[in-house]
Amino acid sequence: MHTDHLDMNLLRLFEAVYRLGSVSLAAEALGLSQPATSQGLTRLRLALGDALFVRANGRMRPTLRAERLAAVVQPAMTAIQDVLKTEDRFDPSRSRMTLRMHMNDIGEARLLPEFMAALHCDAPGIRVHTAPLPHGEIVDALETGSIHFALGFLPSITGTEKIELLSDRYAVVVRAGHPMTSASKRKATLQDLRRLEYVAVRTHSETLRILQQLDLDGRLVLSSAHFLALPAIIARTDLAVVMPEAIARRFVDAKSYALLPTDLPRSRFTVSLHWSRRFESDPAHKWMRDLFVRLFVGQQR
Repeated sequence: MHTDHLDMNLLRLFEAVYRLGSVSLAAEALGLSQPATSQGLTRLRLALGDALFVRANGRMRPTLRAERLAAVVQPAMTAIQDVLKTEDRFDPSRSRMTLRMHMNDIGEARLLPEFMAALHCDAPGIRVHTAPLPHGEIVDALETGSIHFALGFLPSITGTEKIELLSDRYAVVVRAGHPMTSASKRKATLQDLRRLEYVAVRTHSETLRILQQLDLDGRLVLSSAHFLALPAIIARTDLAVVMPEAIARRFVDAKSYALLPTDLPRSRFTVSLHWSRRFESDPAHKWMRDLFVRLFVGQQR
């Protein structure tokens, strides 16, 4: 029995003859000529050493060997067809998937409001789980599928597929009515900035880099583990915080905060969407990528 190099198309032919009980009907269903179908069935008979079908009462009746083979081949063919059909489409309105993403707290504040609003309209059954991962674990998490995407300013992440979503810059935020905002409308100088005291979040390395580069890290009086408490602290003190301008402007709109006009070094950054090439063709994955692009690409401050 020589089955090591068996043509899988012969099993498709076998399944069609078994299901339809006719060589001619199988040929029609597979788009083959009847001679080609007969030749293929002969090849399969020789390979398996069994007649497989015998003619009786106008139909091709399976042998016992064919019955056992059909019990394996038919479910396999059905499963393959189901997978291929499923992979060809994605219906967001009916999906119940859980979308898992690397995102820090500032990224959540910047991206999730618009993203969740869009999901609520187009894919209300999709659940979202975000968590910040150590940067050294992100690539492996993307490759294994434990997360679908990583979003943020991630210059240390290499070897992934990515697209730039939006650009922003860091700004200095103080409370409304802060003495430095009322003193003058001119841009704050480095000397002005060195008179301020600062709060920062330890996990946001770019904020700390800017403070260090300006020799302001000695003016850091609060190093917090989380961003959430900082707005309330700023509103009640003369402390300042360096943070992305797009988020800062939302606080300014609340009339409790003010942006100090100043130029910070290397303050512009780009937020990118990262993913693994393994999932490039997955329809659900592609739909999510397209949604991020539609919502955010080209947004700049």
